[in-house]
Formats: sequence, C-alpha cells, structure tokens
Amino acid sequence: MPACFFVTDLHGDAARYGKLFAAMERERPAAVFLGGDLLPGGFGLATMAPGHRDFVNDFLAPGLRRIRSTLGAQAPRVFAILGNDDPRIEEAAVRAAAAGADPVWEYVHDRRVDFGRHAVYGYACVPPSPFACKDWERYDVSRYVDPGAVSPEEGMRTVPVSESEARWSTIQGDLQALAGAHDQSNAIWLFHAPPYDTPLDRAPLDGVCVEHVPLDVHVGSIAIRRFIEARQPRVTLHGHVHESARLTGRWRVQLGRTWAFGGAHDGPELALVRFDPDDPGAATRELV
Repeated sequence: MPACFFVTDLHGDAARYGKLFAAMERERPAAVFLGGDLLPGGFGLATMAPGHRDFVNDFLAPGLRRIRSTLGAQAPRVFAILGNDDPRIEEAAVRAAAAGADPVWEYVHDRRVDFGRHAVYGYACVPPSPFACKDWERYDVSRYVDPGAVSPEEGMRTVPVSESEARWSTIQGDLQALAGAHDQSNAIWLFHAPPYDTPLDRAPLDGVCVEHVPLDVHVGSIAIRRFIEARQPRVTLHGHVHESARLTGRWRVQLGRTWAFGGAHDGPELALVRFDPDDPGAATRELV
C-alpha cells in the first residue's frame, strides 16, 4: 500500500492546503486523513457572518475534486473530521460534500468505515477547554473541569444540543459505544484530541495559575489514553495542541502496540505525517 498522509489544524490556511494538494498529486497516497480544525476564523463564529466566504464549497471541496479529476483511479480516499475550532453549523456543508454522486471525502466523526483490511474510526470531540465554542466539547471521563476551563454546559454553541447531552455525555462513553466489541488490532482512529500525559498533549502552561491553582501542562483526553491502552488500535492520529511537538521534541509515541502520531504544528509550515498502516513504526513527519 502507498503511504497515507495525515494533516490536522490547518485552520483554513490556503498556503498549507496548497502544499497538501501538491503533495497529493505528486505522491499519490493511498489515503489522506484530515484531523479537524480545517476551517478559517477564530473559534469559528466568524464564519457565521452574513455573506461569509463558504470555505468548504468555494475552496476545499473544489480543490479535492480537481485532484480526483487529475488522478482518476489513483486518487486517494480522504477521511475527515472537524475539530473544536470548527463551528458545528458548518457540519451540514461537510456532510453534503461527503454525499451524492460526487463526494470529496468520507466524513467519519462517530463512524466506522472499512479501508482495505483496516477499519477507520473518527472522533472529533475534545475535553473541556478555556475556549468559548463548545460545539465539539464533551466531559472526558466525569463532569470534572480543569481550573480555567469552561464546562460544556456553558460557553457558546452554533448548533443547539439537549441539556442531557451537554450535561451527561462523555468522551469515555462515546468511545465505548463507537468501538463496541470490534477487534481494534487493525484499526486506525482519527481523533482531534491527543491522549493525556504524552508528548502529544503538552501545552505552554508552565507556571500559569488560576486563582492560585497551578494548571496542568497536559491538556489531552484521559478517556482517549485509557481507550488506547485498553483496546490497542494499530494507529491513532491526533491534533489540537499546536505547541506540543515543539515543546517536547516528539510527534509520536508508542502506547503498548499502538503508534500515536501528532500532526499539529504552531509554525507557518504544513506538518505532513506519512505513515503505512502495515508498518507504522516507519512513519515520518515533514514540515513543508
């Protein structure tokens, strides 16, 4: 199988997308995994303004269609989720681009799809953060909220949810329901959040306190870490914490048999992870 690409947290940057599209045409990967925070604009609400530019339909979907037209049968499959910075009101456009006679990607949030002998799972939600938009936030393993963070029951949403969902849904419960009893030994999980207390979730919070309480410098998901350790998927893909690779000097970690890769980057370059699901230990990460 040709290598797969993983990119995340592009935040609507046309230059980064241009580099990705060029690499896709040049290298013809078997698949491209888009790990969320794909769209432009702050925490996303800027895209709700009347007359805003429709990034999905005006830029992203046409770019991917052009690649598929150029490459024909050699065009990669594209798997996509959104991230906490992407307003959920834009999910309708993302779903529409995955449907019909000319789909540009497979939208895999909270879904399982086959990919050769592998299964691909997608999950966009992150634990409670200090950020205002709560469209893609869940409690992690309980209703605990870190100092300085805003609970999923507060903040802002672009799409309403029930009080029960906001109050009681957890990442832990979602992952259990999505994975079910399926064997995970050949699974590829496309997450937005990284696993807790790893080189992939290190934030620049050293010495920062909220009301005299020191903040945890690790901001990933306990539920995701526990899931990886218990179920041991083959590969997990993560974004969300842009500074982590710079702060730790590491963009990948092995948790048991699972290889976990981080694709977020806090510089202007495109961070492009190349991996073979059958040989994940040989994965590489290039700043383009």
